[in-house]
Amino acid sequence: MFHWFEQRLNPFPPDEPEEPPRTLMAFCLHYTRGAWPSLVPAAILMALIAIAEVWLFSFLGNIVDWLAEKDRATFLQEEGWKLAGMGAVVLFALPLMVWLHSLVSQQSLMGNYPMRIRWQVHRYLLKQSMTFYQDEFAGRIATKLMQTALAVRECVIKLFDVLNYVTVYFAGMLFIVAMADWRLAAPIAAWLVAYIFLMRYFVPRLGRVAEVQADARSLMTGRVVDSYTNIQTVKLFSHANREASYARDGMASFLDAVYRQMRLVTGLYGVLYVLNSLCLFAVGALGIWLWLAEAVTVGAIAVALGLVLRLWGMSQWIMWELSALFENIGTVRDGINSISLPRLVEDKPDARPLEVSQGGIVFDNVRFHYGKEKGVIEQLSLAIRPGEKVGVVGRSGAGKSTLVNLVLRFYDIEAGRILIDGQDIAGVTQDSLRANIGMVTQDTSLLHRSVRDNILYGRPDATEDMMLDAAAKAETLHFVAELTDPKGRKGFDAHVGERGVKLSGGQRQRIAIARVMLKDAPILILDEATSALDSEVEAAIQENLYRLMEGKTVIAIAHRLSTIAAMDRLVVMDKGRVIEEGTHEELLAQGGLYAQLWERQSGGFLDLDTAQAAE
Repeated sequence: MFHWFEQRLNPFPPDEPEEPPRTLMAFCLHYTRGAWPSLVPAAILMALIAIAEVWLFSFLGNIVDWLAEKDRATFLQEEGWKLAGMGAVVLFALPLMVWLHSLVSQQSLMGNYPMRIRWQVHRYLLKQSMTFYQDEFAGRIATKLMQTALAVRECVIKLFDVLNYVTVYFAGMLFIVAMADWRLAAPIAAWLVAYIFLMRYFVPRLGRVAEVQADARSLMTGRVVDSYTNIQTVKLFSHANREASYARDGMASFLDAVYRQMRLVTGLYGVLYVLNSLCLFAVGALGIWLWLAEAVTVGAIAVALGLVLRLWGMSQWIMWELSALFENIGTVRDGINSISLPRLVEDKPDARPLEVSQGGIVFDNVRFHYGKEKGVIEQLSLAIRPGEKVGVVGRSGAGKSTLVNLVLRFYDIEAGRILIDGQDIAGVTQDSLRANIGMVTQDTSLLHRSVRDNILYGRPDATEDMMLDAAAKAETLHFVAELTDPKGRKGFDAHVGERGVKLSGGQRQRIAIARVMLKDAPILILDEATSALDSEVEAAIQENLYRLMEGKTVIAIAHRLSTIAAMDRLVVMDKGRVIEEGTHEELLAQGGLYAQLWERQSGGFLDLDTAQAAE
């Protein structure tokens, strides 16, 4: 039975996620699509439960009057069927409705509903632009994803469930008391008006504070996670105290928002208690006065006082529910600011898969400024022939890495075209583009998974033998065999830690090279691919890299010019333009920038500071 209800709402909808709306109501409705078949029955059942509970109070008044007026000898004959009917409601109907509501709410909605939101938001964010992730803490984004999903669930369920229950309960309560005597309903109606004004004053203020608090919470978490993520740098510079102060500032901001929230809560709680006391006193005094005048029955007073006492407890529960509702509204609004952002790099509606038959790359008058007015890449034109190995050289900031990022379409160019085998990469799908490009970077980052998983990331369908062959070619077998993690996993099953922190830079680099070797894409990009390796290991891997380059189009970036001197062609960049190109010997003969950089090397490594100082 539990399993059946748990399967009523799919937590992982297959539909491609769309850009979410930026307004609160539209955002919540956007992520509620598909959940209506569970939300509507839950709301109906909650309304029926409220009606049944209010009716019980009405029946209680009847029982009091019957006991005061009826003859014991004929009581069961006259009222037996009514008592039996109410007994059936109490013993069967009401528990059944509560049970069904709990199944729909707890089994179908509470777990699946926020998971649907997390799943859809996560898939949407995975395809966000690189700029998005460069502008945010990773921990902050993850925190907002988690807390926004829960906040949307609470907002929708409270609106459809709790407020529905409260509305039906209050309306039924006023109706029943008024049916007994309208004068007894007057203090309750006055209380209700005062209560609404009280909520209108306090709750929106709680919502605004909650929005500030949600942002402060995610900032605090982001700062803490940032310290943990870069713990090696923190320890290297002995800045534990500085990081503690940095986190303390975030915690203090969060605490300030908490103080503001608690001041409002204390004021609301105190005023509400006074309001409840006045209501109970007014109904009790009025009921006794009317009874003395023989204007109401004992049962009517019992119903009115019973409902006021019930109201006393409910009003505080409603206060917390409404406060939580507006707190969650604040959290959702804060999440919208980070989640409901357009993707800066998006596939066109008619985008088709890239088909690479040869691997030729053409930069046709490309311009790109990272959104600035000038700089970085200016009117860049470069043709790389199929199967050609091209080394890219230049000072820091010349545009080499930007050139690679544009080929991978991490950013959309501002003018010109980039063609691969005659296909404009702006018109192909990003997944197919990057599936045809293998890349090894200088700053290698590994997933916090096993060595096997990290290597297979390049080709998930590869066999174990193919994975081991790539690992052997990348010179990884000897150190992988010695790996172990805290859970006792060894070798290729050992986990490497966040970003591969348990491995040395050279070990991470070799696993990254194995991953790209396994991928075996027709276009290969090497961005300082062997910079983290010592000379002996580099020499061992270099031969396999040359083997990997066979039949591929290669773009290689290196400060160590000796590693790319044997390329088919070298391209020298400066200020976003190609200023020289040719073989190593031809460029030396020209006596230009490349020749100057070569002369300033020490052991084949470009001394950037010296080169820049010489300009």
